Order: sequence, then structure tokens, then C-alpha cells
Amino acid sequence: MPVVVITGGTAGVGRATAEYFALRGYDVGVIARSPAGLQATVTALQTHGARAIGMSADVADSHQLQSAAEHIAAALGTPDVWVNCAMCTVLAPFNDTSDEEFRRVTDVTYLGYVYGTRQALRMMAARDRGVIIQVGSALAYRSIPLQAAYCGAKAAIRGFTDALRCELIHQRSAIQLTMVQLPGMNTPQFEWARNKLGKKARPVAPVFQPEMAARAIYRASQRRVREVWLGSSSIQSIAGNMLFPALFDRLLAKKAWSGQTEEQPLSATADYLDAPVDGLHHARGRFSDEAKTHTLSASADLPGKVVITLLGLLALGRFMRRR
Repeated sequence: MPVVVITGGTAGVGRATAEYFALRGYDVGVIARSPAGLQATVTALQTHGARAIGMSADVADSHQLQSAAEHIAAALGTPDVWVNCAMCTVLAPFNDTSDEEFRRVTDVTYLGYVYGTRQALRMMAARDRGVIIQVGSALAYRSIPLQAAYCGAKAAIRGFTDALRCELIHQRSAIQLTMVQLPGMNTPQFEWARNKLGKKARPVAPVFQPEMAARAIYRASQRRVREVWLGSSSIQSIAGNMLFPALFDRLLAKKAWSGQTEEQPLSATADYLDAPVDGLHHARGRFSDEAKTHTLSASADLPGKVVITLLGLLALGRFMRRR
């Protein structure tokens, strides 16, 4: 049976992805911090007929991550697919985010991907095959206010991944490296992220169900694709920012500030930044009433192909006029 390993696989997009792969015949290894969350996830995966194992590790600790990866490989076999999905964020203006908070978000959300990618490459190298999926965000291209650390980490993942992809091409490696850039998702992260805004937090609309992300991640693992932009909002944000960055600065200064909060005052919430939380380990959050279940997706190569096609048509038109 093929094997997939998923970091941050006990909740949100990671949990939905674990179940999606399990339903398609994969054995699944899940890496996360909460033993209770891991047990609940493994039980759910086993009901889908998958062999599953959960390993408790903090992805910000490379030694813990290596040990977890080795235990999963010993139990299930060398992974065919590795999905980096673990993340954390702090919802606050930059000046209200401490150095320690900024570092923690960076360690988990960026360096966790670096360490996970290193483990995946180490295990896949002997067979010279496998797929590494970096679960990214449209925020890797177009940052928003109130999540400076998270946006910076997502942009860093893209820079790291592009550099590594060039190295793998130079080395003639057959290992595939893919990014999937996501829009706002209906996940529990807004219930347990550290929140300094004084109001309940929410994703910027439009919001999509995590199963949409899981399907995109699975499809990316089945075909050779450099990068996927999921959702019309992601496509518009990424492409639009390339053309009108200053305009987007002004629009998001207003829209994304108010768009990440609700009117209800913030009550006592869980806080997963420094320690795992229990009781929220499921895929969906509280925004199902508005979350979309269908969306567009595009390969990142598409805009380039469109431009090349248009330039080609213009060149052909000029040639024909000269004739």
C-alpha cells in the first residue's frame, strides 16, 4: 500500500487530508503534538480501512521530527507522499506581537516545513522517487495585516521551496516538490490561535471547506505540477498583486483588518501556541454555514502560458500585417 505522512494532521486541512488519502487506499502516518488528537485521528483513519500511526512531535524540533518520521517508516514503510501542513499563528498587530511569539510562529510554520522536507528527502532518496507537498497560502504572495509572522513564514516557505526545486532539477532527482496555495479555510485554527484583537477571529471571506484543500493536495500528489492556486480568491489575490500591489495595500489595510474579526467580544479561548490543546481535533471550524464546497483551481504555470500565448498571437499578427 502507498504511504503518506502528514504533519499537523490532527485538525483542519491536515485532518481532512489524512482522511482523504485514507479513503483512497493510503496508509497514513500523522505527526502532531497532542496525544489525544493523534489517538482520535488514528481511530478515524482506521475506520476508513487504512493502517495508521500517530506520532507526537513538535515540528519546530528537528530531532523530535526525525524520530517520529523514523517510527512511521518502520511501521508503515518509506513514504510515497509527505505533506507539510503544521502551522500556528498569532492574531495581532505587529507591535503587539512579542519577539517570542514571532519566533514561535516562524519556528513552526516555516522551519517545521524545512525540517519536514529534509526528513522526506532523506527517506525518499534511496528510491529516488516520491512527492513532497508544501501546504501554502495565497498569503505567501499577498500578505495581510494582523498576521505578519504567519504571512512572513508562508512567503519564506515559497522562497525555500523554489530554491530547493532548482537544486533537485540540477541533481536530476525524480523527487517531486509541489506547493498548494490555499484561500481562507473553515478550520478550528480560529478557535485556538493566540488572539490579541479583543474580538472573535475569522478567516477573510470567501471561506472554503477543508475538504477542498484535501482534494487539491491529493490531486497534486498524483500528477507532476509545480504549484497549485486553489480558489478564485487565491487566483485573484496572487495575480492581482503582481499587477497592482499598491492598490492591494490600500484595499487590504481596510478590508483584511475588519475582515478578520467578528462583532462578538473575545471570550476565554484555547491557545495552542506553546502547548497542544484538546477537544478541537476535527477538520471543520465554525464557519460551515458560509463555507463553499466547490471552487476553481489553477496551475501557477497558467498565467505564464497565457502571457506567452498572447505575445505569440501579437507577434503573429504583426508578421501577417507585414506580409
